[in-house]
Amino acid sequence: MIEENGNIDKSWISFQNVSKSFGTFFAVDNFSLEIPQGQFLGLIGPNGAGKTTLIQMFIGLLIPISGSITVDGKTISRKNIALKRLIGVVPQHMNLDKDLTVLQNMTFAAKLFGIKGKQRDQRIHDLLKLMGLDEYENRITRRLSGGMARKLMIARALIHDPKILVLDEPTTGVDLISRRKIWEIIGMMRKRGLTVILTSHYIEEVETLSDRIVLIKNGSIVVQGSSKELKEYVGSTTVSYNETTSKIAYRFFKDRMKAESFANSLDVDHSVRSLTLEDVFYHFSKEA
Repeated sequence: MIEENGNIDKSWISFQNVSKSFGTFFAVDNFSLEIPQGQFLGLIGPNGAGKTTLIQMFIGLLIPISGSITVDGKTISRKNIALKRLIGVVPQHMNLDKDLTVLQNMTFAAKLFGIKGKQRDQRIHDLLKLMGLDEYENRITRRLSGGMARKLMIARALIHDPKILVLDEPTTGVDLISRRKIWEIIGMMRKRGLTVILTSHYIEEVETLSDRIVLIKNGSIVVQGSSKELKEYVGSTTVSYNETTSKIAYRFFKDRMKAESFANSLDVDHSVRSLTLEDVFYHFSKEA
């Protein structure tokens, strides 16, 4: 069910009244959110909305100034190693060792989690095969394409069999074909029951993959719900038109006939089309 500034029933992952400031600037402000186990959650919002700060607090890189973040009732912290082992992270920026091979990157990640011997070798083999990288295990990482490097980052994040996967802009800088392939791989993780938290500037990506979408602005939730619910909340039809020579305006209508009536009253170039999730993003993210 769509909610503005609201929550759903208490669940596995819980953000309770979380705030984080840098000086006098509040990047996250009294943020509360519940995520059921096995849900695929998409976080969207304009630049500076607080998405990355939320992710960094969730994985223990930043400490909230107030509130709490818990998984299964246990508080996330830098010292809670057991809890952090439940989480696999694919960061926005490339952090692979470019001078190591694909296999060496995976082996090093396995060692960090104490995975050894046949278990390590089998785990690496299975993940590289899943990602379509098994034929490239001896390739130096700097020679991988952008899409292959992103798939390696996902494989590395899964080496310790986490229950939660955090994807921070996982397809940044990759071509369309590679992006769609990564979507397929992420979809497989979803079917395996992982809880996934995704941030992305690609609205189509969020819409395609997410069960629930949370739009945040100025560190707080603006609205949340499924893609269908969010679109129905704003309307069914979009009219775009040239408000001035340099500005395009948008009007949203729940009734297509009213939209077409409005469009027919315009004496400037315009178009009438079905409303998209990008329209929802624009509607809630634009400055008042």
